[in-house]
Amino acid sequence: MQVSVGSRAPARRTVSLSDAATVLLRRFTGSRTRRPGPTRATRASRPRVLAGFVAGALLCAGAVATGGPAQAADDWSPRSSYTSTDRGDGSYTVPLLRSDVPDISVERVPAAENDEGRDLYYMISTTMHLSPGAPIMKSYDLVNWETVNYVFDRASIGDAFSLRNGQNSYGQGQWASSLRYHDGMFYVAFNTNNLGGAYIYRTDDIDDGAWQRTALGRGLHDPSLFFDVDGTPYIFYGSGGTSAVKLNADLTAITQDYPNIFTASDYAGQPFIGGLFEGAQFYHIDGWYYAVIITWPSGQGRQVVMFRSRELLGRYTAAGGVNTYEARGVLNSNGFAQGSLVPISRADGRTDWHGMFFRDTFPIGRIPALIPATWSDGWPTFGTNGVVPVDGAFPKPIALSPAEELFERQKSIVASDDFANDAPHKAYQDEQWTIPTPPDLDESLLGVELLDNAGFEAGAVTPWAAQYGATLTLDRTDPATGTAALRVGDRTLNGSGPNQSLNGKLQHGVTYTVSAKIKYTSGPSSIRFNLAADWGSGVQVMTFGTVPVGQWTTVTGQYTVPASANLGNVRFAVETPWANPQPPSSSVEYLIDDVSVVGQRPTNEHPTEAEIRPNGSRLDLAWEWNHAPDNRYWSLTDRDGWLRLTTGKVVTGNYIYTKLSNRAELAWFEEARNTLSQRTFGPRQSAETRMDISGMRDGDVAGLAAYNRGFSYVAVKRANGVNTLGVVNRVQPFAVDLDQATLETLLPGTTVALGDATQVHVKADLDFAAPTGQLWTTFYYSLDGLTWTQLGNRVGPQNLDGSLAHFMGHRVGLFNYATRQTGGHVDFDHYLLSDTLTAQGRPLDTGALDAAIGYAGTLDESAYPADAWAAMRAALTAATTARAGAFGTQNQIDAPERALSYHLARLGVLRAAPPQIPVTVGAQVRCVAGRAYVAVQARNDHDGPVDVVLQSAYGERSVSSVAPGANAYQQFASRSAVVPAGSATVRVTGSVDGRAVTTVRETSYAATTCGT
Repeated sequence: MQVSVGSRAPARRTVSLSDAATVLLRRFTGSRTRRPGPTRATRASRPRVLAGFVAGALLCAGAVATGGPAQAADDWSPRSSYTSTDRGDGSYTVPLLRSDVPDISVERVPAAENDEGRDLYYMISTTMHLSPGAPIMKSYDLVNWETVNYVFDRASIGDAFSLRNGQNSYGQGQWASSLRYHDGMFYVAFNTNNLGGAYIYRTDDIDDGAWQRTALGRGLHDPSLFFDVDGTPYIFYGSGGTSAVKLNADLTAITQDYPNIFTASDYAGQPFIGGLFEGAQFYHIDGWYYAVIITWPSGQGRQVVMFRSRELLGRYTAAGGVNTYEARGVLNSNGFAQGSLVPISRADGRTDWHGMFFRDTFPIGRIPALIPATWSDGWPTFGTNGVVPVDGAFPKPIALSPAEELFERQKSIVASDDFANDAPHKAYQDEQWTIPTPPDLDESLLGVELLDNAGFEAGAVTPWAAQYGATLTLDRTDPATGTAALRVGDRTLNGSGPNQSLNGKLQHGVTYTVSAKIKYTSGPSSIRFNLAADWGSGVQVMTFGTVPVGQWTTVTGQYTVPASANLGNVRFAVETPWANPQPPSSSVEYLIDDVSVVGQRPTNEHPTEAEIRPNGSRLDLAWEWNHAPDNRYWSLTDRDGWLRLTTGKVVTGNYIYTKLSNRAELAWFEEARNTLSQRTFGPRQSAETRMDISGMRDGDVAGLAAYNRGFSYVAVKRANGVNTLGVVNRVQPFAVDLDQATLETLLPGTTVALGDATQVHVKADLDFAAPTGQLWTTFYYSLDGLTWTQLGNRVGPQNLDGSLAHFMGHRVGLFNYATRQTGGHVDFDHYLLSDTLTAQGRPLDTGALDAAIGYAGTLDESAYPADAWAAMRAALTAATTARAGAFGTQNQIDAPERALSYHLARLGVLRAAPPQIPVTVGAQVRCVAGRAYVAVQARNDHDGPVDVVLQSAYGERSVSSVAPGANAYQQFASRSAVVPAGSATVRVTGSVDGRAVTTVRETSYAATTCGT
């Protein structure tokens, strides 16, 4: 799609609520957004009403604050949600959302191409090891967002994504998705670092539909899907340079490669080039191809650089094969970088642009920011003369009606929950997988060394062979162990090195421990070495490690052989990574010793159909599991209104970070499966839950965590039949080898013996602002939900894990794991959020709750759709019941108020929608004998007859009593051979519920010149 660039300051686009009345009514009573065509009914998403919280937590009567609901009816003016920075005055602050939403890709669906009648925006983000993953967020104003879908329920059923058999996907999994809409179809492309490379998913219903998956069979770093002006699909990708692949017409296979269209080295000397040089996203604007890339020059912050060219493929299509992309730094302010350009349509036909770029704000995460652009000479400058202050304010680019703006501000990407199992069903929950048959293995090849002469003590090099020109000799002067090592010399390519045939020795589905001792004495300060397998389809890196110059270093890891491997023609090799041009490592001489490939004997843990099958429980879209869940061991149906987490396996302490070269161990908490989590939000957050611990077994640990690689949690530990509550805190630096039991010992001064208590309330207060850049958490407990006691001092600090083992923002999780036996369970009654911390010393405040209850009492049921009214009444019942009881925390007040305010704001939108006459309209220019005629048509989709008025710039015609399903049609003569682009108006009058209703529709037509 080609659009024009506006050079003026951003203006707010105004959407009239009355003009969009039918759209809004359709939106909230069933129809969702998709390409033009038949609509499918769905249930509108909404936050939980917290009835379970009311029934369980508020046990005593009494009021907290002065005043009551009746006197607050006129004061209802709810705040923006926890993840909205909309100030309610037509402006917002950056970053947006206050939560971890990294690697963002935003796509617009124009009003003419959806059934809501206005531009819609969708955003996708990285969720790595979380399940479901690749969240689809939706917005009408680019400032307020809510999650409406996920691309997948689980990215894989293999061990790594399921915390099975010692494998994990921390820091890996799904990365850097690209979201695109083309020809009625939505596409998502993303790379997986450990799950088989890049994938493309597609659906025609982004809000509610299922996604079809296609594996591309290779890795594509930070992929950007792009449709050229002729519709040809490409994926641009790369780090340090930007390459491309062309896809076939149905986007199921790669047909051509275009490596290194431009690289960082092409712009040597430019002050904004250096470091990262990745995350490219491509656009076509006014005849130019633009690429948006993040860089990180030495001594500077992260920043945005843009590249442009008239030639999409640059040197591959340009005369002389020269690089055609010119570069310019467009944003270098406070680390805002990487993301999307976002187009905004204006009434005069212009397109304004904003950037949606994220900013590292750990430990919260990487938080997006919507930043306006000002264009000059075909280049944008973002912010105010290139400056974007943290917490700086900008005018909203799209203005909605007051009622709609109020409702949008209630939307959030986090949610309180009463676990009532009333979330809408989504198609991704029905994802289908084929369960693999456990392999029939040759036991004689497991647990034994598969390489011959692995320590080079045989007095000869054989059976090792040289590849790509290397020479191999025995070295008896500096072995790592024994009497000899293998010297690899005369190297000119990264692939130059030793290999050995493993034909017939490796087995599909078996996990191998692979290792080698490596040393080099001259060259770069450190070099990455790969231990790799080659079965004719490209080199497969089994493991790798960084070796410093001058010292023997062990490179080791684990690798599971995929079913696609050709095991009859496989070679094992030790080499340095390929690159173009060849880096200094390609010519380094090195020694290797004690090389090893040993297959592990399989465990009894295999993926099963029961593990994956939906269990009848539907969680709010704010929740994601820490890795794919085992659906046998969690439920919202075993106990009404409670989340049950049951232990399905015993933690081992044998899990390691497969991403890290030092193979550091995981803590028990990180190994535990079925930890349920939400994003954190800043600058302060409080999360509260109630646990029924009566089903715990000895060795079980269950609680509420604020976690990343570093974590803090409050938990109940059961030992010898005794339940003890306390706090665990794990902070950096992180050891490679862990004593898991010692690491997760309850801190002195935080423990409480629970005696015969079967239930306990716990609360975590997360403070990201004291100081900024660190997380300090304070934990509290209560036995009745009313009287609370602090557990020791605040704990921390938590911050960014520099190893990038997790590389996501801190999350809040509910967990239960076993250290001794399986089968124990813990029930969680609710999850209640607030942005008020106990340490702030504020009195409990029911003012907002009172105002919402009072306002609800002024509404007339007959003015609203029945289902929306019923949802509001359920929220009101929960809120009034809560208000009649006693409160122990602000969470218990804020959660029911937020749920009620959401539904009240939703009603405010629906009330403004008058009845409409359904009609389908269209206009086009026809050429007859060299003259242009504007043809206007209206089809009556109503259940009764209607009167139709067709209007154009060339005349008007009235048609009376058009029957249901019939058409009114008129061809207006322009008396010219040339007709500029324009629009026609159709007025339709009919009867709805016994009263006359008129609906007005406009339809556009393109400029046309008729031949003589």
